[in-house]
Amino acid sequence: MSDLAAGFGYLLKGQRWVVRHGRWFGFGLLPGLITLVLYAGALVGLAYGADDLADWSTPFADDWSSPWLGLLRNTLTALVFVFGLFLAVITFTAVTLLVGQPFYESLSEEVDRSEGGEVPESGLPLWRELWLSARDSVRILVRVSLYGILLFALGFIPVAGQTVVPALGFCVSGYFLAEELTSVALQRRGRDLRARLALLRGRRALVLGFGVPLTLAFLIPVVAVFLMPGAVAGATLLVRDLVGTEDAAATPGAAAAPVTSLVKAEDD
Repeated sequence: MSDLAAGFGYLLKGQRWVVRHGRWFGFGLLPGLITLVLYAGALVGLAYGADDLADWSTPFADDWSSPWLGLLRNTLTALVFVFGLFLAVITFTAVTLLVGQPFYESLSEEVDRSEGGEVPESGLPLWRELWLSARDSVRILVRVSLYGILLFALGFIPVAGQTVVPALGFCVSGYFLAEELTSVALQRRGRDLRARLALLRGRRALVLGFGVPLTLAFLIPVVAVFLMPGAVAGATLLVRDLVGTEDAAATPGAAAAPVTSLVKAEDD
């Protein structure tokens, strides 16, 4: 429970950090606003084109009598739009991070600088950073999709499917959202996707305390735009804790428990 509360605390600390550094808050808003405009345009286009897509995909129903023809195509139109909206929600963060890679990396560096100590830099050219971010985002999306299919199937279990499974879904989404956000700071520290996931597995409760509340807030993309700068700042603060704990565990004479959890994480 203490790690859950600490994770939520990092979320609040990140929001407070950008409030205190207003210039960086405005700077961090730009990628989210750009992505929001792109997604809004795509959804408007989908809204206008969904009925044409429904007509094109159901030629077998051209001779159906009323009201069955309208019922089929109107239902299909609604499903197409809802599916597009669902894709927008689950991909918004990844696309925003990709669009805002230079912005969020600068923001993350400033958080490290303001907190003192080393300010790691990736040393990679921008095109290489964008490629790594896009590749890792696709890998994470594939993992989330596989979990989503499994949870969808489990959703048909009476009672548990309507209570436990949705809660697990939010936990899975929160965990991988936290991975996406911490990747900005961890990639600067030379951690690839496998190493990042191993590090996060060592402190699951901390990661969930950070990611699950943010997932609930990010269900509304407009809210996500305004929370994103603070989320990146909070994720950087969280990374400082995680990496600091790992470094302490690697130091001779450090407590044995963190070492055990990290070895277990590497073996998973």
